[in-house]
Amino acid sequence: MANRLYYGDNLDILRAQVRDDSVDLIYLDPPFNSDAAYNVLFTAPAGQRSESQVEAFQDTWHWGESAARGLEDVMRSQHTALATLLRAMQQFLGTSDLMAYLAMMAVRLIELHRVLKPTGSLYLHCDPTASHYLKLLLDAVFGGGAFRSEVIWKRTGAHGSARRWGPIHDTILFYTKSDSFCWNRAFTNYDRDYIALHYRHRDDKGIFRTVLLTRPGIRNGDSGLPWRSVDPTASGRHWAVPLAAFRRAYPDLDPSSLSAQAKLDLLDQAGLVHWPTGRGRIPNQKRYLDENPGVALQDIVLDIPPLSRQSAERLGYPTQKPLALLERIIAASSNPGDVVLDPFCGCGTAVHAAQKLGRQWIGIDVTHLAISLIERRLKDAFSDIAFEVHGTPRDLDGARDLARRDKYQFQWWAVSLVDAVPQGGPKKGADRGIDGIRWVRTGPDVGDVERVLVSVKGGDNVSVAQLRDLAGTIERERAKGGLFVTLAEPTREMRREAAAAGFFDTGFGTHPRIQIMTIRELLAGMRPDLPPLGRNEGFRRAPRERGPRPRQSGLDL
Repeated sequence: MANRLYYGDNLDILRAQVRDDSVDLIYLDPPFNSDAAYNVLFTAPAGQRSESQVEAFQDTWHWGESAARGLEDVMRSQHTALATLLRAMQQFLGTSDLMAYLAMMAVRLIELHRVLKPTGSLYLHCDPTASHYLKLLLDAVFGGGAFRSEVIWKRTGAHGSARRWGPIHDTILFYTKSDSFCWNRAFTNYDRDYIALHYRHRDDKGIFRTVLLTRPGIRNGDSGLPWRSVDPTASGRHWAVPLAAFRRAYPDLDPSSLSAQAKLDLLDQAGLVHWPTGRGRIPNQKRYLDENPGVALQDIVLDIPPLSRQSAERLGYPTQKPLALLERIIAASSNPGDVVLDPFCGCGTAVHAAQKLGRQWIGIDVTHLAISLIERRLKDAFSDIAFEVHGTPRDLDGARDLARRDKYQFQWWAVSLVDAVPQGGPKKGADRGIDGIRWVRTGPDVGDVERVLVSVKGGDNVSVAQLRDLAGTIERERAKGGLFVTLAEPTREMRREAAAAGFFDTGFGTHPRIQIMTIRELLAGMRPDLPPLGRNEGFRRAPRERGPRPRQSGLDL
């Protein structure tokens, strides 16, 4: 199965493109119904946050035809328990925004359960706003016995709330399709306070703690007999030889042929017995820090911090999760070569982690902004990556169809064809004649960066007047030049007008001040005559993944 990235509604794509029982692990981070609009933030030449923002998605759902259709699909399905639950929820919630959100999620959870292998797992990332409702939906779809864990991730530092406990965590609900699910036991590092409290001894082999060599209860065999003048029976105990430590010290010896006292002698000879001074002198085992795997994964995650604004990993996308968090989930619940699916993939952290860990992947998102960001992220991070992109226009008919259906999705897609970052959107008001910005280098220094403005036209006709508007915008914004990207073919007069605008000079040569690029030309592989792209401007670039996967901080498998 090739790695695949899909643009479109995940419900339609799941139904049409993903087979039954074909996915090993699903991670989804759907909108939380928090009634918020999320913006992508772009960086300006000096690295500071730009005033430029684009609304990536609006995390608000309203009751309407799509919500009603989703509810009807559940009622017609074979999921009787889920249908019964939604009826009860509708009686309680009515046709509220929350009910619309739950109907949207319910019909998609049915499809996610269908595509999951019997050995597969699902992780649903949410916040307390709707986690209790989502857990009910998951119980109805997967069955109550399929619930494994409620993982709490501390997503932020202290949060000042005037009249409630500070909201600082997200919830990740872990379900499996059956009892025969993949689980790779993993461990996190001990924290410093634990080490300081328990590992208080040191010898030439390292730091160690002491562990009793006896257990409660009297035994009549050799485990109850004295050793080195220490009688465990007198204390109501018996010897308990640590076999794992013995086998590490003596891999060629069979401990079953030895008495407890003989094994203890050998352990003492290997320097693995600690004899305390003072009263009692009860010997203990030395358990070295570097011999212990650490702490088995717990359902409260405190050792993976959220992404700071300064993090090299941050791409400016709203709600972006740390790569380490997704690596931990994928490593624990899948194996190399398995298929990982993210149906709400946003900026692509889950598919990035899957690629890094040697898994196959499927990513789906409903905006071209996310798809273009993920494409750039994966190509920046992996030098030899290969993947397929489905749903984005591949010919003029596809481009015309997208322009008819959604002006802003077409605009964002067209801007991505010229390696620019989009401006404005359906909720951002007037775009001042700027649909995108292409940052270009004009010289060797970091500050030698200028803007080329992009204007996109998706209508059936274009005119010289629109080209003159772009020229005026370039003057007003003091930009270096402009790109006029058009779905319709330009007139001869427009070509003349663009040529009459002249040229601008940079350290990389002379370039037309205004250029017309048609969608037909861009799909054919033609590119504008411009200086090199600025490396750190616009979409932030993902750091290159180099060589073998590094040991994940705080995690051993």
